[in-house]
Amino acid sequence: MRVEALGGHSSGVVYLQGAHVTSFRPGDGEDLLFVSARSAFEPGAAIRGGVPICFPWFGPRAGDADAPMHGFARRSVWELEAVERASGGEVRLVLSLRDGAASRAVWDHGFALRFTVEFGRALVMTLETTNRNPEGGDAFTFESALHTYLRVGDIEGVSIEGLQGRSYIDKMDAMKVKVEQAPALKITGETDRVYQGTPDRCVVRDASWKRAVAVEKEGSQTTVIWNPWIEKAERLKDMGDDEWRLFVCVESANVGEHAVTLAPGQTHAMRATLGPVT
Repeated sequence: MRVEALGGHSSGVVYLQGAHVTSFRPGDGEDLLFVSARSAFEPGAAIRGGVPICFPWFGPRAGDADAPMHGFARRSVWELEAVERASGGEVRLVLSLRDGAASRAVWDHGFALRFTVEFGRALVMTLETTNRNPEGGDAFTFESALHTYLRVGDIEGVSIEGLQGRSYIDKMDAMKVKVEQAPALKITGETDRVYQGTPDRCVVRDASWKRAVAVEKEGSQTTVIWNPWIEKAERLKDMGDDEWRLFVCVESANVGEHAVTLAPGQTHAMRATLGPVT
């Protein structure tokens, strides 16, 4: 099931499977999000593009090769709790997911996720995670990410500002830790970098479409930059061979050394705000 939101300043689409935002159009402009033409909108399958929610682990699960990539939240059907319209014309959707037999079979913790999506002049997404284990029960540690696919005209004309001086794990170079030297990162090949200690915003400048998009965040200490480039895109069955040119992932996350630990009753909130730079 999909929910369409039409507000005074923008429009958008959210699927209940994965609480997955697949579209955000500010005003009369172009969509800021990319979704692959080959994405399978099928039960149990992750949607390729938009904003997948990664939880409770990011990437492959350590020690469990059979576990679903990026966790189970993006494959689960969420509950739509509310659709609200604010006086300023914004449309707000609230979705939720709780532990059950299926989740406990792979991650045996009591949890509650609450995802609030606001379509206004900007796209504001807030993921709240609560430890529902009983008082005196176990704390748990989780990773999470809003795996945002930003739509661009041509990746070779894209630059990303806001990461200079930050250390990152380069997954394309044997997980070496490096420091970003460039004031504006250019994507020139397959890229998979986990930038650490990055609470600040990034600005993605797209020369071919002459637009700039800001990604601001709260409660997030990790920024992941990803593009599969040519060869990996050809291996992905849910991505067209040339679609690697049309997006860059700028992900608001807490992964690796910035994974979050919650005691019973505690809640953590991570917010990402996406909008055009004017």
